[in-house]
Amino acid sequence: MRAEDVLPDGRDQGDFNGVAVRKGTVGAFLANARACSDPQASAEAVAAARRDIREALPALRALGLFEVLQVRDPALRAWMQEEGAGAA
Repeated sequence: MRAEDVLPDGRDQGDFNGVAVRKGTVGAFLANARACSDPQASAEAVAAARRDIREALPALRALGLFEVLQVRDPALRAWMQEEGAGAA
């Protein structure tokens, strides 16, 4: 399966398991996860990244991301589990 099979060109979001998911959600999650795991990141940057991850969790769960992938950073994984990320 290719990206355009999941979300064709010209569409910015799709419905996955009853949740509207915007194009770029997984990419944004990866960028935010890297920010949370960066020892050089400021407390403000980590807080903003966590806020954005928290807002994206329903979409990420609807996509099934955490059914096939696990967050490697133990601290981020533990925080996400507290936030209800499932098998993060």
